[in-house]
Amino acid sequence: MEFGLKGKVALVTGTASQTGMGKAIALTLAKEGCAIISCDIDLAGAEKTAAEVRALKSQVLVLQMDITNRSQVNEVVKKSLENFGKIDILAGVAGGSAFAGPLAEAKIENIDKEINLNLFGAINCVKAVIPGMIQRKYGKIILISSVAGLIGPFGATGYSAAKAGVMGFTRALAHEVGPSGINVNNIAPGLVMTNFYGGPGAPLLPDFVRDTPNTIGKMTTVQDIANVVAFLASDVSANITGQQFIVDGGMVLD
Repeated sequence: MEFGLKGKVALVTGTASQTGMGKAIALTLAKEGCAIISCDIDLAGAEKTAAEVRALKSQVLVLQMDITNRSQVNEVVKKSLENFGKIDILAGVAGGSAFAGPLAEAKIENIDKEINLNLFGAINCVKAVIPGMIQRKYGKIILISSVAGLIGPFGATGYSAAKAGVMGFTRALAHEVGPSGINVNNIAPGLVMTNFYGGPGAPLLPDFVRDTPNTIGKMTTVQDIANVVAFLASDVSANITGQQFIVDGGMVLD
């Protein structure tokens, strides 16, 4: 299927990890014809991903961005608009966990970090791109939540709260900006084959993965997530907004 993304400009956060969702999303959108803004707090990693985007003959701008730093986020969006003139797509991928264990044992600083990174980080990026999208009457916003926001796994209170917040934020924002031609959706991955679960030295493999089965019987890949992003970034999905797409191989069915 042709997604019709040629000539679109996509800002992708969290592109530094060479086994992560951000990189896979940036490359998939580039293959579909998008110009890419590759952003991460790790500038060297974001540049590595950008080099692969260039190899696909797509335009790419590399910018360092800490999504919890509002002024830095605003500056990245400003530079992106100066360079490309528009941002059609925001793929908000950057996030992470700062603590695994019972809340009673967590430092409040760790909980703050998880909320700031996973919820306020997404809000900061959206807040920065929304004015231009409203002005142009067009935009696609795709945020990465997590099945953790649905099931609330043990030892992930802060992370689960933040990801559940992304889900609620998606729905509320979709109501606000739909009349301006902007689609807002989120993807809730299950266990994804990244460094955290499936790479060298992954802390939770193999016992955690083996003991957390899904219906299909295989872990979700970064390409699985990137494929859904491409769909939601396109006008093939023009009549879909405010929705949550669970991509977990059937781990969560209720």
